[in-house]
Amino acid sequence: MFAAIGRFTARRRAWVVVAAVVFTLFAGVWGTRVFASFTGGAGFDDPASESVQADKVLEGPLGRESNDLIVVYEAARGSDATVDDFGPAVRSALDGVPRAGIERLDSYWHPGRQDKGAYVSADGTKTYATVQFTSDVDQEQVEALDKIKEDFEAQGTEVRYGGVAAMTEQVNALTGSDIARAEMLSVPILLILLVLIFRSAIAALLPLAVGSFVALGSFVVLRVLTMFTDVSSTVINVITILGLGLAIDYALFMVNRFREELHAGADVDTAVQRATATAGRTVAFSGIAVAISFAGLLFFPSRFLSSMGYAAVAVVAFAVVGALTLLPALLRYTGHSIDKWRIPLPGSGRRTPRPETRGRWYRTAHAVMRRPLISTLAIVAVLVGLGAPLLGVNWARPGEWVLPSDADAKVVSKELSTDFEVDPGRIMTSVVRFDGPARPSQVASYAEELAKIDGVASATPTNVAGKDARVTLHYTPDPMSDAARALVGDVRAVDPPGGAETLVTGMPASRVDIVDMIGERLPWMALFVAVVSFLVLFLAFGSLLLPLKSVILNLLSLLAAFGAIKWIFQDGHLSGLLGFEPIGAVDVNFPVLVVAIAFGLAMDYEVFLLSRVREEFDVSGDVVESVALGVQRTAKIITSAALLLVVVVGGFMASSILFMKMIGVGLVIAVLVDATIVRGLLVPATMALLGKWAWWAPEPLARWWAKYGLREGSDAPPPDPAPAPSRHAGATR
Repeated sequence: MFAAIGRFTARRRAWVVVAAVVFTLFAGVWGTRVFASFTGGAGFDDPASESVQADKVLEGPLGRESNDLIVVYEAARGSDATVDDFGPAVRSALDGVPRAGIERLDSYWHPGRQDKGAYVSADGTKTYATVQFTSDVDQEQVEALDKIKEDFEAQGTEVRYGGVAAMTEQVNALTGSDIARAEMLSVPILLILLVLIFRSAIAALLPLAVGSFVALGSFVVLRVLTMFTDVSSTVINVITILGLGLAIDYALFMVNRFREELHAGADVDTAVQRATATAGRTVAFSGIAVAISFAGLLFFPSRFLSSMGYAAVAVVAFAVVGALTLLPALLRYTGHSIDKWRIPLPGSGRRTPRPETRGRWYRTAHAVMRRPLISTLAIVAVLVGLGAPLLGVNWARPGEWVLPSDADAKVVSKELSTDFEVDPGRIMTSVVRFDGPARPSQVASYAEELAKIDGVASATPTNVAGKDARVTLHYTPDPMSDAARALVGDVRAVDPPGGAETLVTGMPASRVDIVDMIGERLPWMALFVAVVSFLVLFLAFGSLLLPLKSVILNLLSLLAAFGAIKWIFQDGHLSGLLGFEPIGAVDVNFPVLVVAIAFGLAMDYEVFLLSRVREEFDVSGDVVESVALGVQRTAKIITSAALLLVVVVGGFMASSILFMKMIGVGLVIAVLVDATIVRGLLVPATMALLGKWAWWAPEPLARWWAKYGLREGSDAPPPDPAPAPSRHAGATR
């Protein structure tokens, strides 16, 4: 089948290339308009959670009480003026703010708010105003803020904007600039590395051409998806870079095998067919594995994760199609010119590089296979040790902490918690729902019990509507701290009034609900990904033990990455080097995304390596030698692919948004550990332990696979007799 795809695209290469060019132009015009189609806000919450259910009740007659926007005023830089001095200017500005889209605007000068201790900082130099918008939808709040933002400006003051609305606006603004910066940093480095890896400018341009085609095409895929389902705007960073990275990865496999076949003496048409039948098959299975990993995100009800799953599966499929259609056509056009503009190897007079069969990786594989049990135990101990810090992790949800330290929303959050008696952003709400008319006296008693909880500054009944009542709580702990999590548990543990139930919402409650939702569903996602990956690997190799080994090894590399992330971002190590401010927590969405991306990439490298090992084993029947040769023949391409992916994903590390930086660092660690320690050391050791049992399956399954399985290169043209000795030299011991 795959050789047939190669033949077809090579023969119809003109049509394929023209279609790709037209599509790319279309993507640049129509696809890039996807930014206007995204659903506002990230959508991290579980729609069925207690906090979201409470929010829905508050949308009705009961109403909500929250401070969506907090505007902090301070005397202009260099001035020692106090609130008493610049107060008239602030009051005048607030009086002029249009009230369209605003439910409530409060400040020190509004009726009933003359509490100087609450609204004026301890040193008398700062004050704030709070705004509650009529809408509780993030994007609608951002749009309302954009319309009135300039009206808050007061002469002689510095103005900073905080709260959820301002945070969302600032994250959205930084997201676009981060993508542009990541591309500016990564693309030139990618081009240089591709030239160095292939030592030919022509060969280097092919993966970059396919990668650009897929990256632009990803916008089209995303825009089509927005027609059928909500897609969070936050997916754009991950999806565009993922599409570019995977396309380059897949193209690297194909181009490398095409060159290898040419150097072995095959003509151009045969080389295209063999490359598509072997490396193309690997690309297809790898794409399936990556898509399966992302499909696991659909287990989560939050819009952020589910939309990431839909979008990623579509983009991965598009990357596979690009590698299997456009690339063979380009290879057929390129032919032997793929080695033009060659950069010669230092000290080598050969015109064309040939794959080395007994290099450093070959010797390393033999070294670990001489003592496979000791090697396996030692490497596993190292990976488990790297993952040990994860035991003390404190999970958080995204908030203003994702912003850089000088961002308004983050500065305002710090000022409110340190300079003022009351932080107006730290509000929780308990919705009391009676089975009959609400009873205010019982609500008051319930509020008194809440006020006794450690960490609750005040608990006040603030509204009654029909059968429902609202109690507003001001709390003191950092909403991302362990103390805040305990506070939510204590509040929810208070018995509601007789004949009533309570629903608690607010940032700490939302955080608890998100963490619980992910904790409950992550094992099911992991089980789904493991089982389906197991089936895909069985279809690829006809073994029951290899898929099990692969899943376990992939989990070990993920464990090491998770432990490192906790050590870096929660504990604060390397914060100066990476340029972030530690918050004492790790975003709970991080493990889900890294499991999806890194597990899929690990399967990518595993399929590529084992395909070559199986190819060698089918010729020699020697387990140890086939593993060593397979590792040697794939090590350069796997490490090169990993390096290129690190460069692409490394754009996340330069992100000013801490959540994206966390993903970037985690993926870089996971990819590097997997491509070196796991593929280069642990796989050979475990393969030597398994021996020929590595390829074992019960007789009925073995017969089924022999008849229906897709063997590596089974439909490719037979190799020419001439290159056979050099290709499999040393295959038997």
